[in-house]
Amino acid sequence: MYQTINLVSENRSLARFADPQALRDFAASCGVDGLEVIRCGEDERGIVTPDQVVGVHLVFYSDWLDFWRGDEAALRRKFGSPAVVEQLYSCRDREGYIAQFRADMDYAKRMGARYVVFHVSDVSIEEGYIHRWEHTDKEVIDASCELLNLLTDGADYDFELLLENLWWPGFRFTDPAATEYMLSRVHYPKTGIMLDTGHLLHTNTDLRDEAEGIAYIHRCLDAHGSLAKYVRGFHLNQSITGAYVEEAIKHVPPIDPDYFKAFADSYEHIRHIDKHQPFTDPAIRGVLERVAPAYVTHELGAGSDEEKRAVTLRQRAAMGPQS
Repeated sequence: MYQTINLVSENRSLARFADPQALRDFAASCGVDGLEVIRCGEDERGIVTPDQVVGVHLVFYSDWLDFWRGDEAALRRKFGSPAVVEQLYSCRDREGYIAQFRADMDYAKRMGARYVVFHVSDVSIEEGYIHRWEHTDKEVIDASCELLNLLTDGADYDFELLLENLWWPGFRFTDPAATEYMLSRVHYPKTGIMLDTGHLLHTNTDLRDEAEGIAYIHRCLDAHGSLAKYVRGFHLNQSITGAYVEEAIKHVPPIDPDYFKAFADSYEHIRHIDKHQPFTDPAIRGVLERVAPAYVTHELGAGSDEEKRAVTLRQRAAMGPQS
């Protein structure tokens, strides 16, 4: 099993590391084998090197299905103008959108990544507050599989393609039939699942503590039966925030007409839901033992490297000596 920490690869974020060895030393101090990298810009000093990269998280846009479909009416309603749409997606059309994902996949190949991660999800700012959905799980899954097949059919990639669950429309890991349908629609032979435990917990607002959350993960694995073999990795984290969500739905704030201001406001709301806290209950060992994942990313929130090290080591301790 490869254990990693998540890392944003971008000049400003990497400025705190003097050189590649400083990053290697930091990862080692967290007790992990390497990195799961998401590119958000350039790494002009070459701080992230191939020997450190285990996985690459592909670019993602939370609200993308209407852009993919070319639904001009929906885009005008949500974003206001074509200029905002182009600024948001950094492109004007499908081809530009596909090119961003292909660039990340080519980067993963150059870096020798063992896997890449793709979000199968779609949610607008308003939906994130009210929890009433414009698109069905099937619609999001179908569009995601279409994009992935365009990217991988005939391509010379060798890494695993791991599909990540969220709690928005798309892939949630709560409906085995939807999971099976999704996996059947992707042509790429090395396709599996990156199960984000925090995201899974958000699908059940009745949960009130870690023990209940871990029991819920087991129930979802039980329901999936033999499909659980496709879980190749975990984004391991927890946040029991159902009480917050239930209350927040009752008090939806006005949404700023400026999309980027509204997005900043909604990001704070999401941070109150998806806290990326470490598991501390040793019962999480049972989840890891039954799945035996190839990859575990300690995807944990932290305000500093010192805090990142502390929360990663705390979660590693909960995982026990098997890890």
